[in-house]
Amino acid sequence: MAYSHSVFLFSLSVSPSLSLSLSLSLSHTQCSLPRSVWLGCSSVAESLCALRCVQSLPSSRAHNQSMTVLESQNNTGDVSPKKTTVFKFGNGSVAGSRKRLSQGNFEKEKDLCIQLFDQWSESDQVEFVEHLISRMCHYQHGHINSYLKPMLQRDFITALPAQGLDHIAENILSFLDARSLCSAELVCREWQRVISDGMLWKKLIERMVRTDPLWKGLSERHQWEKYLFKNRTNEVPPNSYYHSLYPKIIQDIETIEANWRCGRHNLQRIQCRSENSKGVYCLQYDDDKIISGLRDNSIKIWDKQSLECLKVLTGHTGSVLCLQYDDRVIVTGSSDSTVRVWDVVSGEVLNTLIHHNEAVLHLRFCNGLMVTCSKDRSIAVWDMASATDISLRRVLVGHRAAVNVVDFDDKYIVSASGDRTIKVWSTSTCEFVRTLNGHKRGIACLQYRDRLVVSGSSDNTIRLWDIECGACLRVLEGHEELVRCIRFDNKRIVSGAYDGKIKVWDLQAALDPRAPASTLCLRTLVEHSGRVFRLQFDEFQIISSSHDDTILIWDFLNVSTNGQPERRSPSRTYTYVSR
Repeated sequence: MAYSHSVFLFSLSVSPSLSLSLSLSLSHTQCSLPRSVWLGCSSVAESLCALRCVQSLPSSRAHNQSMTVLESQNNTGDVSPKKTTVFKFGNGSVAGSRKRLSQGNFEKEKDLCIQLFDQWSESDQVEFVEHLISRMCHYQHGHINSYLKPMLQRDFITALPAQGLDHIAENILSFLDARSLCSAELVCREWQRVISDGMLWKKLIERMVRTDPLWKGLSERHQWEKYLFKNRTNEVPPNSYYHSLYPKIIQDIETIEANWRCGRHNLQRIQCRSENSKGVYCLQYDDDKIISGLRDNSIKIWDKQSLECLKVLTGHTGSVLCLQYDDRVIVTGSSDSTVRVWDVVSGEVLNTLIHHNEAVLHLRFCNGLMVTCSKDRSIAVWDMASATDISLRRVLVGHRAAVNVVDFDDKYIVSASGDRTIKVWSTSTCEFVRTLNGHKRGIACLQYRDRLVVSGSSDNTIRLWDIECGACLRVLEGHEELVRCIRFDNKRIVSGAYDGKIKVWDLQAALDPRAPASTLCLRTLVEHSGRVFRLQFDEFQIISSSHDDTILIWDFLNVSTNGQPERRSPSRTYTYVSR
């Protein structure tokens, strides 16, 4: 049914003191009966009631009648925000009201409206409901929101297995950390079943072992690695085993961290018994062995468990000053100016490189590239196709004194010298990039990783540098003599010096300019009776060598608690000087 030349007057009374009138003239327009939204009603019942009243009017009367919609607040003393909407036509009839006139009428109108609503398309239904909601007041929106909230919530973890999609539910929950996984188990039995059947505690531990070296080391040392990374077999324990294992691992980690902070350790000592001159200049270790380079020109390989000497390699005619090995070869540099390549299993000499004019002080190799440095002030870059096929690529010249140490990655080669400078070179082009200045005396050691360079000097200080901009980030003071060796990981810096002391520093505190000086040096380890020449460490131990002809193993994992007094090294803290 259509109504032409109709004039509607909408009078909206928001409060007794405020009214708003809007006159809308619809000339020669068509109003579709099922789509009552154009009447601007605030509810489905009002829409239907207004349409029925309009529909009952003759078209000629509708042309001359006016409709007034009045909405006013009751002034009956009721403080609640109840509103009444009255649709009045010229003849005084009431078209609709927000107050329900009678239960019977409401039910009939509601049923009729639902019938009409069901006939529309989904998009029309959505448009209609959106329009109704836009006509409602705030507290009505609140009621609707409370009604819709539970309808929009879905327990997808329970619903997915019911659809045969257990693997999706397991995959979703596998991203939770330990605390969240504990909470998820308490949600309901179905969630607990999904976690148990999916072996999610096992997967959480496996993820930690893959990404954290401390977890990996613990899994190997405590023998629970054998229960990981296996498909479901009779050998794999149930999920409850991994659930109970997780807090034990956390306790072990906390104990290790406390041992580092408090200096608790178990100490093992290797007496190298050099024949002529005393001193262990360099070393490297893994889980099975320790390989050391000695002042007496020999290379000794030690069993890491029994501490017995397995093999002695001879061939150098000078002290072995530096070495590095992998699973195939050992590469050593000596004061005899040569670099030798040895078979790591047989101990046979595979190659001898003669290039430097003076002692080879340090070397590094990785991914087919080797860099050596010498007392002759030069740096040699080598292409290392195999143990027997090593060719000189480039010689880097720029330092004004002996080059004591080098390190590199795919981007930069970093060198440090007795001339007090650190120089940065491009790995790919071997071109000079920049110089890092700051040390007051010659630099004896450094390590480079990512953007961070940490260096130790004969000015008794340790400096932290940003390699990209060349800025000195921190100066650490505390050693009383030349800082001879230094290593760092994500947590700690460990340094050894000619004062015979090994210091453990908090790396994160050192990188924080707001950190107080008292938080920088965590512990000082005093056991060597001579200069500390070289050290290496991991999450569980430090292994160091000294002029006193010993190799010390500082074990922070297996600390003795069988009634014997624990070894504690004194806690030392020093102020730092920022330059």
